[in-house]
Amino acid sequence: MTPAPRGGFTLLELLVALAIIGILAGLILTALAGSKAKARGMFCQNNNKQLVTGWLMYADDHSQRLAYNLGGAAARTNLNWAAGTLDWELTADNTNLADLTEAALGSYIAKVAAIYRCPSDWVLSAPQLAAGWSSRARSYSMNASVGDAGEITSSGVNINNPGYTQFFRLTSMPAPGRIFVFLDEHPDSISDGYFVNRSYYPEWIRLPASWHNRGAAFSFADGHAETHLWKCASTMPAPAPDAAGLPIDVSDDPRDFNWIIAHMSVPLGPPSPRPY
Repeated sequence: MTPAPRGGFTLLELLVALAIIGILAGLILTALAGSKAKARGMFCQNNNKQLVTGWLMYADDHSQRLAYNLGGAAARTNLNWAAGTLDWELTADNTNLADLTEAALGSYIAKVAAIYRCPSDWVLSAPQLAAGWSSRARSYSMNASVGDAGEITSSGVNINNPGYTQFFRLTSMPAPGRIFVFLDEHPDSISDGYFVNRSYYPEWIRLPASWHNRGAAFSFADGHAETHLWKCASTMPAPAPDAAGLPIDVSDDPRDFNWIIAHMSVPLGPPSPRPY
């Protein structure tokens, strides 16, 4: 007697099943990657929220005077909101967490150094990778129009933007919900914690980051935080050492640049004395 044929898959059916499994796996992995990226964006936004909360607490404790926001070599002091200057070399500032936790805002955010770094920012140079580094210490900077910048603002206005108000006190801000304080900065321009661009010329001197779905996290003087998405390719060079190519002329399409300027300060009114 001939035995009954056994049921089974043909080779074609197996190939089709494997293809479907592969497609489903790809969709699942894509969804997981998207979820992780979204989570990192929310984490970064929360970091900004905590920084600006500490900044507001500092102002409350100092008669509404804002934390120092010094640039260049002057930033290497714990009187500043954050000390140190970042680069692509093996400079100690790049990894010195005490530059953050012992600086002016450190005690207002429980000296948690992780708050100063975006979870998407793992960018390092070749020498830094060879040295076994995992990341640099800081991803955020402060709006140059906010706080005392030392000699740059000794006249009561910021020499980089003489037509705009420099805010020395929280009470001097007419629209705190529109003025950003902290932002996620491009790793190739971050340097000190002083984020400046000149309103009178459409050119990026310092770049915001674009980690989060082509956007960057910001926190504002009223205490809220949000992620702003960029529109121009010139705002989004690769997050890599020496990739920014600064300065970048944006006269052909200044939409993103104009957004930064509009949320940096307000046009200067009648002069007022420097508060301290």
